[in-house]
Amino acid sequence: MVNFNDDAASERVAELRRLEEERLVQALAPQYGYEYINLKGYTINPEAVALLPESTARAAGLVTFDVAHNLISAATKNPNHPAAIEALNRLQNDRQSIKLYMCSSGSLEHAWQRYKDLVDTKASKKGVFDIDSAEISKLAQSVRSREDVIKHIQEIATIDNARRVSDTIEMMFAGAIGLKTSDIHIEPEDEVIRVRYRLDGVLQDIYDIDRYIYERMMSRLKLQAGMTLNKRQEAQDGRFTFIINDTEIEVRVSIIPGAAGESMVMRLLDPSSASFEMDNIDLNPTLKAIVDRELKKPNGLIITTGPTGSGKTTALYTFLKETNKEGVKIITIENPVEYKLEGIVQTQVGDDYTFASGLRAILRQDPDIILIGEIRDNEVATTAIHAAQTGHLVFSTLHTNNAVGGFPRLVDLGIDPRILGSSINIMLGQRLVRKLCDNCKKAYHASPYEVALMENTIKNHPHKPTITSPQTIYKAVGCEACSGTGYRGRTGIFEAIQMDEAVEAVVINDLRESAIVEAARPQGIPNMSEDGIDKVLAGITSLEELERVVELSHPTNIPKDPPAEPDENAFLAHIV
Repeated sequence: MVNFNDDAASERVAELRRLEEERLVQALAPQYGYEYINLKGYTINPEAVALLPESTARAAGLVTFDVAHNLISAATKNPNHPAAIEALNRLQNDRQSIKLYMCSSGSLEHAWQRYKDLVDTKASKKGVFDIDSAEISKLAQSVRSREDVIKHIQEIATIDNARRVSDTIEMMFAGAIGLKTSDIHIEPEDEVIRVRYRLDGVLQDIYDIDRYIYERMMSRLKLQAGMTLNKRQEAQDGRFTFIINDTEIEVRVSIIPGAAGESMVMRLLDPSSASFEMDNIDLNPTLKAIVDRELKKPNGLIITTGPTGSGKTTALYTFLKETNKEGVKIITIENPVEYKLEGIVQTQVGDDYTFASGLRAILRQDPDIILIGEIRDNEVATTAIHAAQTGHLVFSTLHTNNAVGGFPRLVDLGIDPRILGSSINIMLGQRLVRKLCDNCKKAYHASPYEVALMENTIKNHPHKPTITSPQTIYKAVGCEACSGTGYRGRTGIFEAIQMDEAVEAVVINDLRESAIVEAARPQGIPNMSEDGIDKVLAGITSLEELERVVELSHPTNIPKDPPAEPDENAFLAHIV
């Protein structure tokens, strides 16, 4: 007996019926006075879908699939269905205008699937970017400069189809990955919506998008990040991930309300681009020898200071990797875990797991080394100090302008200055400066004013370098390799104060920063400005870039160089 498998035939018949229904609805729509739409070829706005409960939509044979400027786009198979008429009347009573289309049953089912995204918070793809990652990877490989991104976006803008929103989002991320961007900024204004990338720590305008794309893109990204779609007047935070070439890229999303619409910033965390090696953070020889000694100590507190985006986390992760040896247990508490390190227990704060409660729990886990993402209040500071005094090596960060500012900051948090000497090993300060592009940087003779500026800045340098006359330094030019900026990558400039008897005595008796700096001078550690001048003389960065990041000692007896031609990028570089 022969068994026939008629699955293929059944599928073919079902497909013919679907096509026949599409043709029938397309023919009937103008007779009823409506436009026909096939929602399978349309980017459905999840914010619009949420306007009707799923049960109401299914009972009415209706879907709301788009919304913009108080105009709701809806579709139904039967415009005379009583439940559909009632639902549409309720929406109109909310002072919303409605444009109604006719569609097939297949279109309705396709649109109703979006309800699963809205309500199933435990779905396996929740928070996972579902746009074509392979396409993002392909596009990223074709991006060499900002002009490449602009060209692609302009091409997408000329295409009038349902893929415009998806294509724009894909290109936005592809451009960011191709240019090694750390953050994407979407900033609405009255006339246009600006998209900017932070390249090597500096924000740069990339392209503008229209409000149609912006509104749909924001809904899509908010849904991916697990945010509430209809909240537009309050700040929200979220996250999602997508995979590029087997590497999981985490995106942290922040939204704040504004006069022209919501402003979104997305930080891209690419673990493959992170290299936590001591040589890569570029400590000067004096400080590297000191840090190496401090990392070998069994207990004490090592704190890095600086503003947001100054490389504190990278430095701490580097220290963790350096101390991660066999027989050592390391536990971290972070907000959030930015990069995953093998052999280390990494925990993340949450609603019921704060820095303070988490730190107390960590101490019961018998660790040798603890990393605390940030010391932000008295409870965390007190517990960290206690851990450092009871046989643990503790790493953490403080938000201060420089290394010396960390001592009064801890006292402001309620720590008794008399116990700082027995708990703190070293306080580091740091900033990030852009590195000159090796492909296009240009050597030149420093002007008399620039020579005097450098000499003034290093007059107290403990290992004062020689500045010749003429002195050759380098400036940024710009080429295709560096996207026309003149810079590629960043490096750190550092300073530090060790806790010794002289510093401890001043901290107890006189918390003025100038007094602490004077007490620490015999330690022979260059400050950030001096470390920066060393890197200028070595051709690593430019004098202009260093002055963008730290304050230098300007001479008063030599006239300034004439100003260069106005440069919009130079102005934007100072804007955070």
